[in-house]
Amino acid sequence: MKAEEHISQPAYHRILLKLSGEALMGAQNYGVDVEVARSVAEEVRAVHDKGVEVAIVVGGGNIFRGVSKSAGGMDRSSADYIGMLATVMNAVVLQDALEKLSVYTRVLSAMHIPEVAEPFIRRRAIRHLEKRRVVIFAAGTGNPYFTTDSAAALRALEIRADVILKATKVDGVYSADPELDHTATRFERITYQEVLERRLKVMDASAISLCMDNRMPIMVFNMRKSGNIVRVVMGEPNIGTQVYSEAKD
Repeated sequence: MKAEEHISQPAYHRILLKLSGEALMGAQNYGVDVEVARSVAEEVRAVHDKGVEVAIVVGGGNIFRGVSKSAGGMDRSSADYIGMLATVMNAVVLQDALEKLSVYTRVLSAMHIPEVAEPFIRRRAIRHLEKRRVVIFAAGTGNPYFTTDSAAALRALEIRADVILKATKVDGVYSADPELDHTATRFERITYQEVLERRLKVMDASAISLCMDNRMPIMVFNMRKSGNIVRVVMGEPNIGTQVYSEAKD
């Protein structure tokens, strides 16, 4: 009986979930699919109901990307600020979806937009989590030239998260792009150093380096498979790829 109780306990107490803006598009080419947002919210609620403290960093690529054709040769800083505003819109959409499921949620923005979000204050964010509120971090780091991957790494360290859950459209980290190379193999575990040396597209190099320096583990998993967030949080095997510090072993 004790063994069963042990298995039923979450593997993590506090997580940071990194969602891309594209994850909210569904089958659309642009914007937010409200049904997809609702589905994501249901997955987050399931984790929250396990007693896990949940923080989220959401991207803005479904609306605008600073380093893409949509920027149209715009000044990089200006384009990045627009991208940050896109993440705020996604955060508010996700907040609405969560609160319709009776999950208390707070949006904390790195840009000062008091009408729609609280300013990011580290201690306030931690207090919200302790009060069982889901916290959504918007506007990246608040600085141009940094991606939302870097924001996820930074916020995870600031709130002392146990792990970063990197939601993707594939079931882990592969030796090559599995959609282009059918011989690509999936890693169950891989070190930060190997990710950098192989130039694997887990997160950008700045984010990986920050996690490596501070030994913040990353779990990369397929968000599109229903129930996967809960499976990762419960520590089920063979769900995604763990990126870890070699010094840990």
